[in-house]
Amino acid sequence: MHVVLDNVRSAFNVGSIFRTADAGAVEHIYLCGQLTCWPPHKKLEKTSLGAHAYVPWSRHADTIEALEQLRARKIPIVALETTGRAVSMHEFVWPRPVALVFGHEVVGLGQEVLQACDHQVRIPTFGCKSSLNVATAFGIVLYDVLSRR
Repeated sequence: MHVVLDNVRSAFNVGSIFRTADAGAVEHIYLCGQLTCWPPHKKLEKTSLGAHAYVPWSRHADTIEALEQLRARKIPIVALETTGRAVSMHEFVWPRPVALVFGHEVVGLGQEVLQACDHQVRIPTFGCKSSLNVATAFGIVLYDVLSRR
């Protein structure tokens, strides 16, 4: 499994994603866009608890470039987003391998990134809010993928 973070603005969320990625044996994290931080970074390191040293990662100024690298390797790309096109994660058949794309905590993924993805998947929510914290969403989806393998 590969994880693409597109303009995730909180270093604490990035660090939490590293820690959860380590627990789920993620192959690689792509840190993309102008906002996503990368090691060394004090806040990221605080929440990753050292996982940033174990999980392979790379920095990409351009998210589309990272997605093109994944596509060249024939890895299906799945955006996690709350759009009208998004299928519930409970109905989606996760490909193997897969690249999961997560976006900005407030505005989500931009149209260009969404269009570059093969699929759009959402986590069903039942309260007033239609979205979750990005690090929490990552953990939910990661373990949904792993539980079906």
